[in-house]
Amino acid sequence: MCGILAVFGCIDNSQAKRSRIIELSRRLRHRGPDWSGLHCHGNCYLAHQRLAIVDPTSGDQPLYNEDKTVVVTVNGEIYNHKQLREKLKSHQFRTGSDCEVIAHLYEEYGEDFVDMLDGMFSFVLLDTRDNSFIAARDAIGITPLYIGWGLDGSVWFASEMKALSDDCERFMSFLPGHLYSSKQGALRRWYNPPWFSEQIPSTPYDPILLRETFKKAVVKRLMTDVPFGVLLSGGLDSSLVAAVASRHMVELEAACQWGSQLHTFCVGLKGSPDLKAAREVADYLGTRHHEFHFTVQEGIDALEEVIYHIETYDVTTIRASTPMFLMSRKIKSLGVKMVLSGEGSDEIFGGYLYFHKAPNKEEFHQETCQKIKSLHLYDCLRANKSTSAWGLEARVPFLDKEFINVAMSIDPEWKLIRPDLGRIEKWILRNAFDDEQNPYLPKHILYRQKEQFSDGVGYSWIDGLKDHANKQVTDSMLMNASFIYPENTPATKEAYYYRSIFEKFYPKNAARSTVPGGPSVACSTAKAVEWDAAWSKNPDPSGRAALGVHAAAYEEEVDAKDANLINGSPQKLPGIVEKATTVV
Repeated sequence: MCGILAVFGCIDNSQAKRSRIIELSRRLRHRGPDWSGLHCHGNCYLAHQRLAIVDPTSGDQPLYNEDKTVVVTVNGEIYNHKQLREKLKSHQFRTGSDCEVIAHLYEEYGEDFVDMLDGMFSFVLLDTRDNSFIAARDAIGITPLYIGWGLDGSVWFASEMKALSDDCERFMSFLPGHLYSSKQGALRRWYNPPWFSEQIPSTPYDPILLRETFKKAVVKRLMTDVPFGVLLSGGLDSSLVAAVASRHMVELEAACQWGSQLHTFCVGLKGSPDLKAAREVADYLGTRHHEFHFTVQEGIDALEEVIYHIETYDVTTIRASTPMFLMSRKIKSLGVKMVLSGEGSDEIFGGYLYFHKAPNKEEFHQETCQKIKSLHLYDCLRANKSTSAWGLEARVPFLDKEFINVAMSIDPEWKLIRPDLGRIEKWILRNAFDDEQNPYLPKHILYRQKEQFSDGVGYSWIDGLKDHANKQVTDSMLMNASFIYPENTPATKEAYYYRSIFEKFYPKNAARSTVPGGPSVACSTAKAVEWDAAWSKNPDPSGRAALGVHAAAYEEEVDAKDANLINGSPQKLPGIVEKATTVV
């Protein structure tokens, strides 16, 4: 990941203003510690902090067209840049950077080229011939981008809020799949896939097509000129990413330089079952596996830094981000600069345990659509900012545009959890990789249910956070929370504690409005809370609230206390077993 900052229409274009832009851009240096660049043209500034992944020697930014009349600063990876260069043979390229195609595509096609890009990206482009500019963000919002407005009429763009919050009167998260054009002075959506309308699809389930599309999604993300690996929790999603990647290591160009054995990484409290599960998968795949341990106190000590970097006060996002943040620092210390991760699968296939309560396929499908549309506020934000805090790039194959189109076109009847038919959550994905002749994973791993928090990594970590928050926030403070925080009022002491830290770093109204609110159970949307009357009684949005959906619940009744333990399967944070720990 890189860090970008762009400012257009400043009244002041003095040396002091240039110094201020450099100072603000420096706040993004953790995202791109390898080089800094700045282009000034009149009252326009484009700054860049580079993390060099492709073409480290010549790909410094900003990037230009042939005569430097088009300037672009990019954060991201364009996986189909070689194919796009074939369409641009009349253009002269200065670097081997995958992002340089953006300047030339604009020359060739004007503003209507963004849908041609296959990758994750946020970019800002200046056409100095008429001082017009555009900005765009990838389809799902894998890479972060913010837009802001200054009192002097200036328009700002930045990878993270911290680079523009002090100088903008108002700012907001730039919508995924959208483009801003200075000629229109407004955002418009460039990403218009069939699933976006949320109409119920009817395409039959084709396991071979689903498998082959995912394999392509993984392989294209192995484009790199630096050491890389896979975040492996031992859960289904990360295990499939690792299984596919390990099969294609030998054919990679990078294998000649970095070796053909895949590196995998996992984090957890010592003795946690997650570490054991990840080790089992790593041994089966023959990867070079690295285990990292952290303590509850180390996680608590990192909270302020985590919230500063991830720029949210959402409870489950902070819970899940902390282990990922700590692990990313360890990974970077090994010289690794890029990792593949498993985010997105639960949203696409309805993998969270609350989906067991979906009343019909229509509501199941609409919930998955809503979950994908909000990923940029939750799991994409976590995966990107937790890793970028240490100059590490995370790539997410499940959020490949083509793969999403294939997966979301399947009749959702196939995605429903059907115990009577032996179908657990994400059955269609598991079945697609159930290859008897050449197994990707052992059967018991392939069909392992999304599990509850382990005592070691799940409950002790979350309970440790709650205990710490209870010591920092009094009953009186929580009782008066609606007066202190009238917008998105925290309902628990843990939420209040995180909010107070967030407000210390980002005190403006615009900042707190970038964080979503509303009721949630196990990371559901507010609408899905209605699927079970009991859910509205539990203010904790973690997987513990999704009672009665674990496999054991189909076989016998348990009392409420036991149900809390048996069925507290993590969903987003929760990720410590399947997502957070090593982030699927």
